[in-house]
Formats: sequence, structure tokens, C-alpha cells
Amino acid sequence: MPSPLFADRPAPQLPAHDAVDALIHRTRRLRGDVDAVRRDAVVFDEDDPQLRWQRALCELAVQHLDNLDQHLGQLRAGLPDRCADDAPLAAGAPDGPGAGSLLNRVGSAEWNLLTDESSWSEELYEIFGRPPGSTPLSLDDLPSVLLPEDQPVLTAMVTGCLVDGRPMDGEFRIVRPDGRTRTLHMTGEPVLDAEGCTASMWAVLRDVSELRRSEQAVSRNRASVRREEHIERTEHRMAVELQEAVLPPWRGSLRLPSQGPGALDIAAHYLPSESSGLIGGDWYDAMELPDGRTLLTVGDLTGHGIPATSAMAMMLGALRGMAVAGIEPGALMGHLNQVLETSMQPALGSALCCRFDPNTSILSWAQAGHPAPLLFRHGSGRLLPPPDGMLLGAASNAVFEQDEVRLYPGDVLVLHTDGLTRRGDRGAGPEALLALAPRFADARTAQECVRSVVEEFGGTERLDDACVLVARIGA
Repeated sequence: MPSPLFADRPAPQLPAHDAVDALIHRTRRLRGDVDAVRRDAVVFDEDDPQLRWQRALCELAVQHLDNLDQHLGQLRAGLPDRCADDAPLAAGAPDGPGAGSLLNRVGSAEWNLLTDESSWSEELYEIFGRPPGSTPLSLDDLPSVLLPEDQPVLTAMVTGCLVDGRPMDGEFRIVRPDGRTRTLHMTGEPVLDAEGCTASMWAVLRDVSELRRSEQAVSRNRASVRREEHIERTEHRMAVELQEAVLPPWRGSLRLPSQGPGALDIAAHYLPSESSGLIGGDWYDAMELPDGRTLLTVGDLTGHGIPATSAMAMMLGALRGMAVAGIEPGALMGHLNQVLETSMQPALGSALCCRFDPNTSILSWAQAGHPAPLLFRHGSGRLLPPPDGMLLGAASNAVFEQDEVRLYPGDVLVLHTDGLTRRGDRGAGPEALLALAPRFADARTAQECVRSVVEEFGGTERLDDACVLVARIGA
């Protein structure tokens, strides 16, 4: 339920596609206008520092508009594809308000090679953290404030500009007198004299520290998201493989016992959750026991992923072993409760354990906080009255009662986990299963009954995965 403070506010919505297109159009139009001003500035006298400053600002404005165009394009396209590892990284968010205004983050400098004089703008003194009016750093002294690993970058830029006449464009980090490290982006060009020789060099330096930190944060976050996605995919694959290894290998219908009268025609199906990619701890099983009786069981443990499937494997293994040893369903549930309570990963679970004797047609069963079986006979269905039994792992020394019911040829017994009939899932309560009675009456095999269940519940948006097991009593 939303906080009362925000109860009257609409939920945030993504910007409309047309609105983003309009912003992109306006950005590109403005970029063209600024670019035209920048081109006009080229014909002005390059000896005028003010005009060079204006031209540099135009270049910076064009860069910002290009970045804005890219960001808006990403906004229109939506989130990048998970597998697009080579997608270009966004240029980062604008600097925060605490970083100062644009003029406080951009400064200019000129170094005269003929007079050895240096001139800095007031903004550049602030960027370098030096007192206004103090002696500007010469080209020889400038590398001394750079980090050692960045000094070769500056040397190469200055050499290329003074010797080869190439424009400068690069970044380096400086250490201010207060010990703070700042990242600067430097652009500049040589100024030629009348004879075409380099007389001086001018440069514009921009403090891009906040911008680079934003880019690094985006990069780290993107790497973290991709890492989490990789872990999630890996765990999902491992959980699926573990589940497939633990659940019964048989598919389709199974006849137990394989020979003799009163055999059960059995079929089962696992329905994954429609709202989550995680695998839960649901199980189903059917097996012939040494004394000729048949074990039928379904269950569900809390949680998802590898912890749930590994705990499910432990519980199902223990259940199979105790059933083979001849332990009755009620006592078996008590032992299973102790197994779960003393496990390394304590959890809660529900389970249903049935034992069918084909000689007497008696079904003995017990449950632990689990939906009761549904019995269908002569075109109608009903829930079997459940014997007492609390959730597995809820209390120590819990006692689980056991009940019996006689089954007749043609009866259909349906066992399921609660993810199939949870009422929160579009009202799919037990009544929806009971409504399948006419279809079960017309079915000739247990597999046809399971197919009816899947057709009814397979397309619903379940909050949890589910299992269903159908046993049809033969003549």
C-alpha cells in the first residue's frame, strides 16, 4: 500500500516517444546553430584571446549537445540489450550543482614561446587551486602538478602542437595544493607568426572530474548489473539441471505395479511460474515399493533457486529411503520434519505422502500443511478430509496423523502443490480443479487428465511454480 504522503500522486511514467523525438529534433537544430557560430569564429583574428575563448566555448557547447543527442537517443531506444556487451557507454550525467558553474570549470591559458611569458584566466587559477595573480605555471613547470603516469600524455600533446603544429586534445590528472586530484580536458592550437613559425600556444582546459566520476559510476553499475544477470542465469541453469536430475526420469504415463490387478495409471507434470524465472522447491514422485505397494508424493519447500532445489533433492531422497524401508506415511512425515529441522539450510515446507495397496485398494496418507488430494468418482469430485499435520520445519517433535480411504476402479486421484490452486492467482482455487470432473470422467488415461489440468492452469500467471500428479485406478 503506498505511503499516505504519496497516495495522491500518479505513478512515474516514462516520457512519451513523441516527446523524446521532439527533444532530439530541437537538440540537433540547436547543435547546427551553434556549429554555424563556431565555423564563423574561424574567420576572426586568431590573435584575439576573447575570440579564441568564444570559439572554445562553442566547441564545448557542441560536445555537450552531441552528448545530449546520444542520451536522448538511448532514452528513446529504451534499456540496452543484456547481451550487448559492446554497446557504447553513455557520456555520463551532467556535473552536479556543487561542481560550480560552467565558467568556473573552464579556463584558458597562453604560453608565449618568444618572451617565455604565460597568461592564465582567472578560472584556470581556480581549477588548479592556485591563488589568483600568482605566477602561472610555464610549459616546463606544468608537468610537475600532474600524476606521474599522466606526464607523458601532456608531453606528447605539447610536443605535437609546438613541433608538428597539431591541435591538442587530451586529458590528464593534476594534484592541487590541497591534495585533491582533478581530471582536466585540454584542447589547444599553436599560434603562428608572420613567417609561419610557432610563436605561442593557447589552450582551453576544462575540469571534467565530476563527469568522469559519473562515467565511472555508470560503468561500475553496468558491470555490476551484467555480473548479477550472469549469476542469475547461471544459477537458474544449475537449478533446472538439479531439478531434472532429481525428479522422476519417467515421462508420460507410468503403470505401478507393472503387473497384477488394481494397478495405478500415473502421470505427472511440472508447471513453471509465469511471473518468475526462478525454480522453486516443488517435487512429485511415484515408485513401486518392495512390498508391492505404490508410493505417491508431492511437496513444496519455501524459496527459489539452487538453495530450494538442493533442499528439495535432500528431502525427496530421504522420503524415498524411508518409504522403501516400510515406514508408514504418518511416521514418515515426522521423520521428514526432523530432517528439515536439522538441515544446514532450515526452511519450511509442505508435503503429501500416500501409499496405495493394490491388493486391498486402500490408500493410506498423511499431510504436512499441504493441500489435500482430490478424489474424482462417477463424474464428480471432492476434497479428502485431511488428517492433522503442520508445516514441515515449523515445530519440533510434531505429530502427523494418518488416514485411509478405499479406492475403486475408475477413480481418479489428483495430488498437487499449492502453486497450482492458490486463490491469489486469478481465483484459481480448488473449485477450478473440481470443475474438471466431467473431463476426468471422459478421460481414458491419467495422461489425458494431466493434459486437461495443463490446459486449464498452464496459461495462468501463477506467482509460484507447481506440480500435479494424477493416479487413475485400474480394474
